[in-house]
Amino acid sequence: MSTVIEQPVQVRLIASAPRMETVPATLRYDPDDPFAVHMAFPAPATLEGAEVSWEFARELLEAGIEEPAGVGDVRVRPYGYDRTVLEFHAREGVAMVHIRTSEVRRFLERTRLVVPPGREYQHLDLDGDLTALLRDAC
Repeated sequence: MSTVIEQPVQVRLIASAPRMETVPATLRYDPDDPFAVHMAFPAPATLEGAEVSWEFARELLEAGIEEPAGVGDVRVRPYGYDRTVLEFHAREGVAMVHIRTSEVRRFLERTRLVVPPGREYQHLDLDGDLTALLRDAC
């Protein structure tokens, strides 16, 4: 049985209007997918009215709290004292949120206790994945 880590957080949605709205979000880490973290936003916090979840590399989150990181759909960078900015790029536009760096660090520390960096491969089911891939190829 794997230990899934979920941590509710409050993020500030950055908009063109001067007011920044605080919205709930959840950071999630599952050792069965050891390289990834997820950030989910509940339906009331999204334009679509449905929960939205982004998946990106745990390593990206680690790097982005120290210096700008990412060139794709998700980008992370430090911002002032104890703030980190996450940018989520989609065809519809860009969403940016501020999150407390201390909360991100606490979340990452919890993930490292479950799967230390560099040991992710030990949590992969390569034989099972290969079997499924070959079964689907036939």
